[in-house]
Amino acid sequence: MADAILMPVYNEAPTVSAVLDAVRCHFEGEILVVDDGSTDGTARILEARDDVVTLRHPVNCGYGRALAEGFAWAVANGIERVVTMDCDGQHEPAHITQFLTALGRGSHIVSGSRYLPGSLGTGAVPAGRQRVNQRITAMVNDLTGWGITDAFCGFKAYPTSVLTGMTLREPGYAMPLELWIRIHHAGIEVREIPVERIYCDNDRTFGGDLDDAERRLEYYLRVWNATLKEVRA
Repeated sequence: MADAILMPVYNEAPTVSAVLDAVRCHFEGEILVVDDGSTDGTARILEARDDVVTLRHPVNCGYGRALAEGFAWAVANGIERVVTMDCDGQHEPAHITQFLTALGRGSHIVSGSRYLPGSLGTGAVPAGRQRVNQRITAMVNDLTGWGITDAFCGFKAYPTSVLTGMTLREPGYAMPLELWIRIHHAGIEVREIPVERIYCDNDRTFGGDLDDAERRLEYYLRVWNATLKEVRA
């Protein structure tokens, strides 16, 4: 079975090499890195590696766009299962095998959760992030009945069969909300496994207005409502 790791990156020069080395300790298949217009030397670091495939955007296009292009690459290259993870050191590569085992050959999606009983924590969760995550997670559960605990963890495993032909238009951080609605509409289930909840002083920002929790929530709700309207039409 052909598996791949998909990692969107943007200005991750301080961590990208160490994270990729750690992933290689646990995974021998394809690693696809989508460099979303980094300006800090990340591109040079990736160019020096011969053990990853890199897609590069000349400018920053957004987290959702990077994931969608990575999904398309996986489908086009015969990948059957893809694990998405971030490159900032907050996702523990040792879980890759657990994700693939939990996914098996099923037609569901396995999503990491930082809020299950088995999830260990390092650092305090920023109050604004936790409040927004709880609000959106409740909305997802009201719609789907999945009973998930973490709507925004980027550590996930997908069978590419559920991604084939799926249209994902949202280029930004709200793309997972579009994805949740579309996979629910397609009858696909989501299951969770616990992962670490790691928050450090150097946690990334969202950028611009999205660093304000209320404006970020407004943005998420716009994407949520627009996608709901489309799939129900």
